[in-house]
Order: sequence, then C-alpha cells, then structure tokens
Amino acid sequence: MRIQLNGRAIDTEASTLADLLREQNIDAGCVASAINGEFVPRSRYETQHIEAGCQLEVLSPMQGG
Repeated sequence: MRIQLNGRAIDTEASTLADLLREQNIDAGCVASAINGEFVPRSRYETQHIEAGCQLEVLSPMQGG
C-alpha cells in the first residue's frame, strides 16, 4: 500500500506502526509519531494499524536552543 511518511510517498507492506518503523529502520524508542495529525502514544505502536493513504509523521527529538 502507499502512504505518506514525513511528506513523501512510500510503498509498504507493514500493517501496524511498529511494523513500519522496523521496515524503515527507525528506532521506535527514539521518536514521536502522529497519524493523520493525531499523536500516537508509544504504547500503541504495536497495535496501531496503518491504512493506505494515511499521513504519518515520525519526529526525532532535537537538542539545542
């Protein structure tokens, strides 16, 4: 299926957010995620389903000020 990941279209076979993060080699412990503009708590990554056309934002914390 095709989804938007951080503003770019990608094809994925993942069915959950956790599967997608593993597929994309993203460390789930170091990011915050939102699907269609709604924050997803890390505790839901394994059960949070993703669907074709969804918009996923994955952000890493930054240091500095």
